[in-house]
Parts: sequence; structure tokens; C-alpha cells
Amino acid sequence: MLSVREMQLSDVASIIQYWLGSDATHLLAMGVDLAKVPSRDDLAAMLQEQIELPLEAKRSYGLIWELEGRAIGHSNTNPTYFGDHAFMHLHLWGAVHRKKGLGTELVQLSLPHFFSKLQLEVLYCQPYALNPAPNKTLAKAGFEFLKEYITVPGSINLEQSVKLWKMSRERFDSLALTAQ
Repeated sequence: MLSVREMQLSDVASIIQYWLGSDATHLLAMGVDLAKVPSRDDLAAMLQEQIELPLEAKRSYGLIWELEGRAIGHSNTNPTYFGDHAFMHLHLWGAVHRKKGLGTELVQLSLPHFFSKLQLEVLYCQPYALNPAPNKTLAKAGFEFLKEYITVPGSINLEQSVKLWKMSRERFDSLALTAQ
């Protein structure tokens, strides 16, 4: 059974372990510049600050993905523009949970949180173009593909080709109604 909940301070250690304990090959496959990954203390401070800020002030809003009540990954928005738009990131922490189709359902479970809590009109995701898993997941979850282009998508990324995906509030509402 899959579930999604808001990130809490008690999750910080697991997220830090994911970033600092992941295999370099996995991080590079996501387009991460290993030299830009923050230190343990910087990650902890950043995560704590974002968890404690009021929703309207958050630049990053995080969710924990669970399988049978056990945390297996996270999704967050960054940057986040409350009441307007945000960019979503997807992370399954262990290889054992990847390539099993869990991502699509977890993204679908995350969307109501992102749209309602952050009062979004649009949610974007721009994964590394050469990483097929998140791109397949977004297509299956109902995101609209917009374009492929070169950018530095985040503060810890290399310049890379990304695929830009979009979920509008209108499309989300329509998909949610169809699922009922």
C-alpha cells in the first residue's frame, strides 16, 4: 500500500542519507553535479528551515513517499511560487523500489497535496532527458510534454538537456474527476 504525507523534521536524516549515501552513478544519471551537493550540515539546515516555514513562504515543499508505512522516497517542489506554479522533483531512495511502476502512483498521490496546499495553477517537472524513468512516470501520470531544452535545472545540477512536463490545475481537476 502506497501513501504520501508531508515531510517532517524526523525525515531529515533519511533525506540526507539519500543525497550523501547514494551511488555516484545514480546521482549522475539524474544530472547531479557531485561537486555541488551540499554538506550534511547545510542540507540539514536547509531542510529544517523549509519544513518550519509557513506554506506561503516556502521555496521548497516536501512530501514523503511510503510503502506499507515505511518511507521509500520523497517528492518536493523547488522553486515554489505559492498560489502560482512550482517545479516538482521525484526521488525513490533505493534501487529495490525503482523500475517497478511505483513512481506513477506516488506522483498521482502527490498531486492533490501540491495543488491544494500550495494553491498551484501549474506544476512543472523537468527531469534529465537521458533519465527515462521519470519521463515515463510523468507521461503515465497524465503530465503534458512541452519541450526538450538545455538548462541547469537546479542548484546541484550540471548543465543538461531536460524534458519539460506540465500539469495545469484544470488538467489535474479533469484527471481527478475521471478517476472517481
